[in-house]
Amino acid sequence: MKKLMLVSAYLAFLSFALFAAQPSWAEQSKRLGPWEVHYNAFNSTLLRPEMARQYNLERGETIATINIAVLAAELPGKPAQQVSIEGYAMNPLSMQQPLEFSEVIEGEAVYYLAQTSFSNLETLRFFITLKKGDKVQELRFSEELWRN
Repeated sequence: MKKLMLVSAYLAFLSFALFAAQPSWAEQSKRLGPWEVHYNAFNSTLLRPEMARQYNLERGETIATINIAVLAAELPGKPAQQVSIEGYAMNPLSMQQPLEFSEVIEGEAVYYLAQTSFSNLETLRFFITLKKGDKVQELRFSEELWRN
C-alpha cells in the first residue's frame, strides 16, 4: 500500500508535466546499489503554469526540468529515500552546467527537481551523484530535448 502511495505521488508530479502520448518523455528507472532511482528530463513548457509556480520552476522553450526520485530497492514497499544529490548536465560540446536540486516532500513521496538550459534538438548528458551516509551512487543518462 505504501509503495502504491509513493508511486501515485510521484506519478502525480509526472502527470502534470508530461503528455502520456509521448513515450520519449516517459519516466525511466535504474537500480543503483540499494536504490531504485526514477528519473526524467523534459521541456519545462510541459509544466502547467500553476505547477511551475508551486515548485518555483521556470517555464521556457529552452529550459529543461530534471526530476529524480530515489526508493529503497530492497525494503518492503520501497519507501522514498532522502539523499544528498548533486550533478551537472553536459552538452555535445562537453560544456558543463551545474544542476541545483531542490528537495520536494509530499506526504511520503520525496523527489528532487533541477533545471538547465538547452539548444533546440540538443542531447544533454546528465551526471548525478546520490549520497546517503557511506552509500554513493552515480546516475548517468542522456535526453534529447527540443523547443515546444
